[in-house]
Amino acid sequence: MSQSSKVTSLKVALVAAALGALPMSMAFAQSSTVMVGGMAMYPSKSIVANAVNSADHTTLVAAVKAAGLVGALSGPGPFTVFAPTNEAFGALPAGTVATLVKPENKAMLTSILTYHVVAGDYNTTKLRALILAGGGKAELKTLEGGMLTFTMNGSSNIMVDDAKGNMADITIADVTQSNGVIQVIDKVLMPAS
Repeated sequence: MSQSSKVTSLKVALVAAALGALPMSMAFAQSSTVMVGGMAMYPSKSIVANAVNSADHTTLVAAVKAAGLVGALSGPGPFTVFAPTNEAFGALPAGTVATLVKPENKAMLTSILTYHVVAGDYNTTKLRALILAGGGKAELKTLEGGMLTFTMNGSSNIMVDDAKGNMADITIADVTQSNGVIQVIDKVLMPAS
């Protein structure tokens, strides 16, 4: 085989390898984009920029806007947001959400919402490690100032317990954002006060 044939064969092999790797790299890029509420949550967007597109989080987004927290949750973070779904808000006693979003209840609403936010980037791998290191339980301080308790329910399901003893499941985990991570939960968490 001549030198030019070897170079041509090498070029063909490199192009084939590159083209073969392309679908895999595209699959990897797509795997970091999680679907929530029927919409893609892009890791390049902020928590708020993604949440506004989720059909499952319209109540949460309206509450964040009513509390004036859009700017804070659009900031650099990192934040971990335990994001209750519309169904979770719907399970609250009748009239609760309508009452909370009234201007005169902004402080209470802000307290509840910031109780769902922890400073730092806590994916489920980190949460599991904290739970194991804590002998089956971990606690994280929220931006509201209260504590959330984390336990395992089986080998992979993480439970979040609030100050009032309510327990939420993380139903969609590790939704990576440019300024942190969203953990979708199935209950609204309530602070002690």
